[in-house]
Amino acid sequence: MQQRLSWTLARPPPSPLLHPTTSLSSTKPRLSSIRKIRARVWTPPSCSSSSSSSSKKTAAVELDAELLPNARRRKSDPRWSGAGFSLGVDLGASRTGLALGKGFFPRPLTVLELRGQKLELRLLEIAERKEVDEFIIGLPKSSDGKETPQSNKVRSIAGRLAVRAAERGWRVYLQDEHGTSIDALDFMIDVGLKRSARQGKIDAYSAVMLLERYFSMSGCGAELVVPKQLELQEKLRKGPCQD
Repeated sequence: MQQRLSWTLARPPPSPLLHPTTSLSSTKPRLSSIRKIRARVWTPPSCSSSSSSSSKKTAAVELDAELLPNARRRKSDPRWSGAGFSLGVDLGASRTGLALGKGFFPRPLTVLELRGQKLELRLLEIAERKEVDEFIIGLPKSSDGKETPQSNKVRSIAGRLAVRAAERGWRVYLQDEHGTSIDALDFMIDVGLKRSARQGKIDAYSAVMLLERYFSMSGCGAELVVPKQLELQEKLRKGPCQD
């Protein structure tokens, strides 16, 4: 049975959703305020065990345990600052919402109306421009925690993106996204966005909620998508390419 929990969190409201060609620097400064955020409560997976399926090869499981998400590394060493940004990705049938964050206070970035290879290439382009080194992709699940038919489609996209990302030393993780769309709608209502404004931003704010969950859980439950190619696994171990 799902429960709802309300808490008060001191944080600035996310900046307005940006058009893909709009610079972040062109947005108005954000004012600090107290925002009430509602979210669903579920039992998070333990960090002591891998969230990968049992069908993975031993090498892939070892890589999963070796390459910890940025959020988990920050928890183990608060002074660690060697990571880039995390890009939250809320995949939809025709629209993909993006959010950007580095530890706390993720913000909505943009909504892409692309599919297939064009979407994957645009994600890589944005990651390069925003100094991203990990993708957090929402994995659809039902209320009882089971994967849905849509989950297979997301896994397929994440697998293709992981191959392209690994060439650059970037990692791709899957994070349970159940309930994030409702959380995003609640949040937008709380911060006073009008109905007309909410329609075009719901996907990006869903990505914000996805990153909020990822950060609040310190990366527990994030599943590394491991390319099958051994040379790509080695590139992941080496990390992002340095110019």
